[in-house]
Amino acid sequence: MSDTNPELSNFNALNIDVTESILSLLPIPSLVRFSSVSKLWRSIITSLPPSPSSSSSPWLFLFGIHNTSSFHNQSFAFDPLSNSWLRLPFPSLPSLHLVGSDRFLFTTAPRFSFSPIFKPNWRFTSPLRFPRINPLLAVFSTSSKLILVGGVGSIGGLVNIDDRLPVQIYDSTLDSWELCPPLPAAFRSNAHETLSSALYKRKFYFFDISSCFISSFCLDTYSWSDVQTLRPPGLLFAFLNSCNDTLVLGGMCNSDRGFSFNLWRIEEGSMEFSEIAIMPEGLLCGLVDNEDEEDGGNKYRTLKCVGSGNLVYVFNEDGHKKYPACLCEIGVENGKCRWRIVPHLPSPVNKFHKLVTFCSTVSITDVFHSQIGA
Repeated sequence: MSDTNPELSNFNALNIDVTESILSLLPIPSLVRFSSVSKLWRSIITSLPPSPSSSSSPWLFLFGIHNTSSFHNQSFAFDPLSNSWLRLPFPSLPSLHLVGSDRFLFTTAPRFSFSPIFKPNWRFTSPLRFPRINPLLAVFSTSSKLILVGGVGSIGGLVNIDDRLPVQIYDSTLDSWELCPPLPAAFRSNAHETLSSALYKRKFYFFDISSCFISSFCLDTYSWSDVQTLRPPGLLFAFLNSCNDTLVLGGMCNSDRGFSFNLWRIEEGSMEFSEIAIMPEGLLCGLVDNEDEEDGGNKYRTLKCVGSGNLVYVFNEDGHKKYPACLCEIGVENGKCRWRIVPHLPSPVNKFHKLVTFCSTVSITDVFHSQIGA
């Protein structure tokens, strides 16, 4: 190909370091396409080190699950650097109990297993000591360990919502599970439906969306902190995230100014909060249906947010508007935040019974061998 394309021949004649510098500025979807241009480009692209912009700009992953027909399942990934959605192949394993975190997908039933998002290679773990459905989880210790918290017990297809299940930690190098103390009693037994979590400085934080209780599990001592209350004025509900080496709370407020979606920085230990940003009113209106002005804050109840790096994504889980979303870039302009809308999902978009959403950093090696499309 390079023999018949003078422009490509000139590009290949560049110093390798210069070529690497140019290619490293491109978003990952572009690199995937350009890797097929020539063997030289393919070699350079696959050897590129992770770029700082990629590590601070996590992708948003959305896995839509249809309860009765797997044919209607769909999965998408949003790259903030190219400002575009990509379609992903949907996982082949049973999807009703799908969970995602840090470049991995997990299934909790009928057996616990995990796989890289972009290159499905499912690995079944040794049996869980206490099987469960819909837990919260996080990957830590350089992706070699996994912590599993909350959820509801599952034995022989039967669910037990009255049992406070112990925390379980999985060591992938030993293929073994370790039992630890369960969630504090202040958290309801069905907290898998109301809990938000964030991994921050070797602690796994849990925030109850309704009660605003917060506690953390120390990954060094395997112990829980005291339960505290974190409720900024006017807070209706919120979600906890770890962004740019700080805890960030994002949620809906109702104040004298009306309804707003706010972001707060949370101080570790004291749980004191300071406002980071407020979503522009126009963006908030674009996420919800404004036809009914008398439903109070109920129309905002389907809003969720996830965050990592310098980004917080806010999206609507209701399929009526085809899952609109926006994002906030934290501290990009003289320490200030910048909001922008996320493009619509590529059509056609099905209506789902459940959404599995999370964000994660992505490298070119993660996606190079995957089959993705715009």
